[in-house]
Amino acid sequence: MDHLEGLNPEQRKAAEHTTGPLLIVAGAGAGKTKTLTHRILNLIHSGIAPENILAITFTNKAAGEMKERVVKLLSEDPAREYDGAVPFVSTFHALGVYILRREHARINRPKHFSILDDDDTNRLMKKALQQCELDPKQFEPRRMKNAISREKGELHTAETYKASVGNEYFPRIVANVWSAYEKLMLEEGALDFDDLILHTTLLLRDEAEMRTIYHAKWSHIHIDEYQDTNFAQYTLSKLLAGDHKHICVVGDTDQSIYAWRGADFRNMMLFEEDFPDATVVLLEENYRSTAPILKAANDIITKNTVRKEKNLFTRKEGGEKLSVIACGDEKMEAEFVAKKISGLIRNGAEPKDVAILYRANFQSRALEEGLLDAGISYQVLGVKFFARKEVKDVLAYIRAALNPTATADFSRIVNVPARGIGKVTLAKILSGEEVTLPPATQAKIASVREILSEIADDCANLPVSHTLKNAIKRSGLEDAFKKDREEGEDHLENVYELVGLATKYDHLTPEEGIEALLSDATLASDQDSLGDAKKKKDENAVRLMTVHASKGLEFPYVFITGIEDGLFPHRGFDGPVINPERAEEERRLFYVAITRAEKKVWLTYAHTRTIFGGKNIQAPSEFLMDLSDEYIETEDPDKLPTIEVE
Repeated sequence: MDHLEGLNPEQRKAAEHTTGPLLIVAGAGAGKTKTLTHRILNLIHSGIAPENILAITFTNKAAGEMKERVVKLLSEDPAREYDGAVPFVSTFHALGVYILRREHARINRPKHFSILDDDDTNRLMKKALQQCELDPKQFEPRRMKNAISREKGELHTAETYKASVGNEYFPRIVANVWSAYEKLMLEEGALDFDDLILHTTLLLRDEAEMRTIYHAKWSHIHIDEYQDTNFAQYTLSKLLAGDHKHICVVGDTDQSIYAWRGADFRNMMLFEEDFPDATVVLLEENYRSTAPILKAANDIITKNTVRKEKNLFTRKEGGEKLSVIACGDEKMEAEFVAKKISGLIRNGAEPKDVAILYRANFQSRALEEGLLDAGISYQVLGVKFFARKEVKDVLAYIRAALNPTATADFSRIVNVPARGIGKVTLAKILSGEEVTLPPATQAKIASVREILSEIADDCANLPVSHTLKNAIKRSGLEDAFKKDREEGEDHLENVYELVGLATKYDHLTPEEGIEALLSDATLASDQDSLGDAKKKKDENAVRLMTVHASKGLEFPYVFITGIEDGLFPHRGFDGPVINPERAEEERRLFYVAITRAEKKVWLTYAHTRTIFGGKNIQAPSEFLMDLSDEYIETEDPDKLPTIEVE
């Protein structure tokens, strides 16, 4: 049996390529994951050991799906016996965690270094500002964090940045705060998200021994969503390729929508300059959407001037036109969307088949009210399971047990549940004055340390799920939740859900399992929250999300709301005229939105919209002017039947 059976000619060309650099330009819905996984299968057929293959993508969700598909292909392959060996499939950040845990001494961190989430980073940034005698209200910690993050994405360290800024006022302040922030992280044995890429890249760039080790480990490299790489990730990709240059990158310049966080789609356009002997394969056949949707998408994106040329097509026949709906205001827009969804559900569609997309988060409020009034279940993407307080508390117990220098985790759990250890007592503990505390207080602290010691023993000896279950009991959290009659039951269900989730790591050694869980929890993205619905009723729900959050997803029915001048395309702080680069990114964003749909798209706009407390008169978006009557139709929102709520 042909192990590449089912691939179209271009997909097959990419899968059969086994040596040297390969660029796959993959349009939306063109089967890039299928192509990548079959290429990995073909590499293994050609004699490359699975463990010598590396595949990197951007979200845990995408990495998990790719790994599952690779395992399925390998386990069902009649030509070879499956021995359980699999390629290393991960996100960029998870790859960084893997390498830095192994090389922790080289970056002066403990093996179980903490990874700071947004809250932790803001806390340390505020403390750094105070140490520099700066007012956090004047120099907002988040703004400072973003400035430092951009520089780390350009492979700057606190030292190299400080040497480069001269005497400019704000950059000098950033340099001083950055130095203080780095010192605080070192004291806590911690790294932030950007460090995971920065330190990994610098290790490979600056130490030949490191390059030798990891080139020997991974001979064939795959980078998904290459158009979304920043400079650090782009450099890391090239370093991993090394002299053998067996690197395959996959992406689509038309779906590059993250410039605001440092992504540069030009990295993809530079690939042929970086690797002059590269093979280029174009995947243009779309397996997701109907012809009208693809015609609209092509007409939108061809207006952009900086892109890799391609033209999506489908062999599917027919398909409904896109509908354009003009509404009086955002409330009427929400009512229309709710009525239309009610009709879809009455005609057999499932709520989970429907996505409502918007350009800005504030738009969700009116849409949620419309769905609530109609009695339609929905889920807002972005409410992360791992961001829930009770879940973070359990994980903080684990991190504090593994990393005694993680003062943030110790501070979080020392009085959770309540033990009568207040801020003054905590300050004395952290400043080394614990011996001055009353004997009863010292006993409480000793009890906490004993709990952490027992958890540390479990981490070394038990499967992950058992460790978590014991930690929930030993910490006193379980008893505290049982006594809380208001939210306790919900919190208890969430931490039990965490134990259930942890069972997927039980096949690993205790140390490997706990590290994988902590890394995955910290690096979880917004899209990972799609699988977080705890209650069964939430699993079949309409999805609400920003267009940015929708990338990589697909739904039979898609509503794209707020298609108005200034909102989509979004003007941001540009004023009356959007700069050309931003204008092209907004057009790519609209292209991404349209290509999420399989069967039908509704485009809605309002004549007036309440924005920041004021009622604004809105004009239809210029994007609507780019659509041809050949594949669009208008709908009258007043002609839909009234919703009957049970």
